[in-house]
Amino acid sequence: MTNKHSLPGSERIEEHDAKVVGQCDPAERIEVFVMLRRRQQAQFDALMSRIEAGDPSVTPLSRDALAQDYGAAPDDIEKVKRFASEHGLSVAREDAAARSVVLAGTIAQFQTAFGVQLQHYAPHAAGQAQFRGRSGAITLPEDLGGVVQAVLGLDNRPQARPHFRIRPPFHPAKGHQVSFTPLQLATLYQFPQGDGSGQCVGIIELGGGYETSDLSAYFGGLGVSSPTVKSIGVDQGSNQPSGDPNGPDGEVTLDIEIVGAIAPGATIAVYFTTNSDAGFIDAVSRAVHDTTNKPSVISISWGGPESNWTSQSMQAFNSVLQTAAALGVTVCVASGDSGSSDGSGSGDQVDFPASSPYVLACGGTNLTATGTSISHEVVWNDGEQGGAGGGGVSHTFAVPVWQKGLAATSSQGSKTPLAGRGVPDVAGDASPVTGYSVLIDGTQTVVGGTSAVAPLWAALIARINAAKGQPAGFINPKLYKAPGACNDITQGNNGSFAASAGWDACTGLGSPNGQKVAAAV
Repeated sequence: MTNKHSLPGSERIEEHDAKVVGQCDPAERIEVFVMLRRRQQAQFDALMSRIEAGDPSVTPLSRDALAQDYGAAPDDIEKVKRFASEHGLSVAREDAAARSVVLAGTIAQFQTAFGVQLQHYAPHAAGQAQFRGRSGAITLPEDLGGVVQAVLGLDNRPQARPHFRIRPPFHPAKGHQVSFTPLQLATLYQFPQGDGSGQCVGIIELGGGYETSDLSAYFGGLGVSSPTVKSIGVDQGSNQPSGDPNGPDGEVTLDIEIVGAIAPGATIAVYFTTNSDAGFIDAVSRAVHDTTNKPSVISISWGGPESNWTSQSMQAFNSVLQTAAALGVTVCVASGDSGSSDGSGSGDQVDFPASSPYVLACGGTNLTATGTSISHEVVWNDGEQGGAGGGGVSHTFAVPVWQKGLAATSSQGSKTPLAGRGVPDVAGDASPVTGYSVLIDGTQTVVGGTSAVAPLWAALIARINAAKGQPAGFINPKLYKAPGACNDITQGNNGSFAASAGWDACTGLGSPNGQKVAAAV
């Protein structure tokens, strides 16, 4: 019997908000996503340091060059295959470029292979589905130590939530409510002209779906040509509209309608997956490594508090986002809709993947306009029930080089130097009170949330990329060197943090002045 070692960062603690309701059926078949180490890690780290510093001489890697130099080593893939066959597991898919091997087998086989006990859990909250879970660490044989970086999918608990909010019915006490089409916001934010033609925008979705009839009617109503929308299934995911605009359909349709209205010339590739850490990471990895559609920008409007993730999941996800930066793919991520606590119930938390240093984290504002100009823009905070933009300081990721020397301003007005990655980087209109007019499941409705801000920025980047004929890539270092490219938001708070001159933990550098952003990146 070979010695077994715990996989670092794979520990799961007993669920405090769920209880065990039974063992899993040992004959049930599942798939598990295994991520392997990168070849030439030291050389890759050196490249990342140059990208993070905003070195203008770095050109994006091609997907072929990345696979060749920084994919998984054939020997490492062979070791995983040998391990699989010893335990009766089969290889469902392997991708050396993405450093991933997907294994298939029964619960009993996986329990033996990885030294885990899989059980069914029922959440205490009413209406939530049961999930498969485990506690403790995953174990690996000695020869896979260091080779395998993450084993995901043994556990299929819901990992993330969509960050959108449908505006509640009008309440006179709430005062004036307005809504904007994406095109009106593109004008208010002075986006450069263009339609994103020749670009592909990838959108990641963890459930729900869209109706083509909604999209045709919506774009027709705006007077823009319908973009090409492709649905790409990852793992067991597919375009499955539920008919309920309040469910995940709201997220999916919102994302497509915002990108499609502003960049109708771009192809929109929607990657549908299951809502688990394995599904989420695999979908982003598939989008980043997609050699058919080659997205130059990816929009993610799902996430969860950092405390909800295992360290192996966050590190595996962050590694995929580093790959995106190396390939020149800009990743825009919503920062959350529950203020400085991120709805965690345990103090201040930031949302992941928005807290990864390799994404453009997108926070929220409340916007008032007069004609075609912005008259007033403050931090989005509609109170406990109405939501507020997520933002704060990461407990997981160190301060990136482009945020060195910055401080977070508390609601009391005190400034504290950043002790970790500050979230968000930028912002945009997100309050449902000043939200986006969209058409979901046949219903004309108004939606807000930082979910809308990620595709808004993604559409801006698609226009910029099309005009320049090359990808803007990882833009954070450039944006932080050109703070005037954003409209500085200096009023409001998201709970524990307040807006202030310059970067703050509510709205980052501010909302976009699209033409100035184009010049900066």
